[in-house]
Amino acid sequence: MKLSNTSRESLAAYGFLLPNFSGFLIFTSLPILASLALSFSVWDALSAPPKFVGLDNYIALFKDRYFWKYCWNTVYLMMSIPIGMAGSLLLAILLNQKLRGIVFFRTVYFLPTICSGVAIYMLWKLIYNPDFGVLNTMIAKLGECLGLVLKGPYWLTDELWAKPALIIMGVWQSVGGYNMILYLAALQGVPRDLYDAAEVDGANGWQKFWNVTWPQISPTTFFIAIMSIIGGFQAGFDPAYIMTGGGPNGATTTIIYYLYNNAFIWLHMGYAAAIAWVLFLIVFTLTIFQWRFFGGTVHYT
Repeated sequence: MKLSNTSRESLAAYGFLLPNFSGFLIFTSLPILASLALSFSVWDALSAPPKFVGLDNYIALFKDRYFWKYCWNTVYLMMSIPIGMAGSLLLAILLNQKLRGIVFFRTVYFLPTICSGVAIYMLWKLIYNPDFGVLNTMIAKLGECLGLVLKGPYWLTDELWAKPALIIMGVWQSVGGYNMILYLAALQGVPRDLYDAAEVDGANGWQKFWNVTWPQISPTTFFIAIMSIIGGFQAGFDPAYIMTGGGPNGATTTIIYYLYNNAFIWLHMGYAAAIAWVLFLIVFTLTIFQWRFFGGTVHYT
């Protein structure tokens, strides 16, 4: 039987897709379904097989005051998202100028993104050291210049300052990262004719940004906002594990770190799976909400 050109092309396409699709089925979809089944069970991963308990894990989760506290911690730490997005946009505008050596500066600002996360967290842990850290030393020197006695806070061991400390570090790490690259690409895609027309109409710099640049990069902003919120709910494990251990008094414990503790420290596998699925529902609901209420504000060219 002779196959047509279309059929041969389709078979070739399916052949290329098959390895990746098989990997998805085996290593992604099956574990996801297993975690859903496990969320209705009690299992310590070591001794007895899973025991079906119905909705008990979910009922206990919604009564768990620690879970809601760590949800608040997660949302609080996500305050870095709008700050980081604004910083990325401002940096992209600056790096979009046609200046000598601009490629060097783009590389320098992007470096924290490609550096090892562990190395960065260890570096910032030293920066935040209350006794000999760079930050508190600078605060003390500033006090000497002003004739005052200034002492920096205990950044990572004070409940009041621990979350702001992680936010500052997160903004520094993300401002020059992938969001900046996306904004830079979007800015370079804005037609020059629009700026020329705005100049003819007598628009100043701010008016050109608000009426030309901002609408043109709104799809990129919308994409970054959605991905940042999704990532924000899944973030917080690395700095908590390396820098604070989730402390002080759970002030830097996020949902994902609480999930890790339940699964691999306390061996509450079923409860951890329930946390994962509740987290999925939260992220899914917020994403649909963003698409429904903010998708219409995006300007598509």
